[in-house]
Amino acid sequence: MNRIQTITSLRESPEVDVLVIGGGINGISVFRELALQGVDVLLAEKGDYCGGASAALSRMVHGGLRYLENGEFKLVRESLLERDRLLRNAPHYVAPLPTTVPIFDLFSGIANGAVRFLGLSRRPGRRGALVIKTGLAMYDFFTAARRVVPTHKFRSRAETLKVWPAINPAIRNSATYYDAWVSHPERLGTEMLRDTMKEKPSARALNYARVSLGDASLVLNDRLSGETVAVKPRLIVNATGGWIDLTNSAIGAVAPKLMGGTKGSHLIVDNRELHDALDGHMIYYENEDGRICILFPYLGKVLVGSTDIRVDDPDQARCEDDERQYIRQSLSFVFPEIEIADSDIVFQFTGVRPLPISQDSFTGRIPRDHFCELIEGAGIVPPTLCMIGGKWTTFRSFGELAADIVLERLCRQRIV
Repeated sequence: MNRIQTITSLRESPEVDVLVIGGGINGISVFRELALQGVDVLLAEKGDYCGGASAALSRMVHGGLRYLENGEFKLVRESLLERDRLLRNAPHYVAPLPTTVPIFDLFSGIANGAVRFLGLSRRPGRRGALVIKTGLAMYDFFTAARRVVPTHKFRSRAETLKVWPAINPAIRNSATYYDAWVSHPERLGTEMLRDTMKEKPSARALNYARVSLGDASLVLNDRLSGETVAVKPRLIVNATGGWIDLTNSAIGAVAPKLMGGTKGSHLIVDNRELHDALDGHMIYYENEDGRICILFPYLGKVLVGSTDIRVDDPDQARCEDDERQYIRQSLSFVFPEIEIADSDIVFQFTGVRPLPISQDSFTGRIPRDHFCELIEGAGIVPPTLCMIGGKWTTFRSFGELAADIVLERLCRQRIV
């Protein structure tokens, strides 16, 4: 169904079972799940599909090694399962990525990791070889039943410097394990959308379509033509990520503040010396302040990131000068002899993580798991299911979770 046909069909019959607002990876995932169950579902995206956080991630498809010290074992296990699914099902976009962790201490992080696991400390601390070894052993254990990528390997200082001679010589050991990376996350999302509409022609989707509260119903505004059309869903899925609170306000859903998003800024660096120094690996390292940073070869350049800064308005999120300096400084810690000039930075981007509201002073302690919050309807506004949190890696399982809640609410059974 093309754009004109979709708008015409809504004008003729505005009733729809489910309206999914937000055409990022999570919105497309739940749209696909519902369409395959035969639900009459409409997807509305105010801009480009996958044009927000779904296009601005670190390009990592990973289990989340650092989440282990927060006690998020379920999330790590689920993420590794979804990573392996993507490696099998989307090899044209997702590929294995050897990842190396520089280690500068042996015992550091044991006590701090324990108190952080118990929720008694919010401050990051350096992680030594024993802590990293424990985390990687758990990584291997979680994937033992389906060995898709190799297990981890430790190297001595001499072995490490032989492979990466430009790395900080203060290094004590290194550990290499495998995760994965995605080349074009936005294309994978739009490919899923096209496949869904091909398989289920009755499923409808519109980009450049903003939803708001009208006098007698919700109103869909076609931003390309300026036309408006009523839409009357039985249930709404708010999958707008960092914009969830703003969307709830726009559609009249009475809800408390749910989101506490943080922005992650990244740089694309065109520096041949740095690119070659990586030897095809991602370097997963701690900056001097304890924050985890990454850099890896990306389409002939080097992707470096990221920051983790609270934002109130996702539309105003930008990579600021101080973030550029922070990322460049972090590079000098791991590769001290490689200089990055301003002219080497050929692109920068920022995405807003859809994290739940939190009073934690250290943003790295905010849970990265996903969940749904149901807001009961009132008047002409139907119940609204808000998809909160989540990582790009787990979009499929998050969409499945949201779809199951919707199906139960609609008194429908899964058919596939």
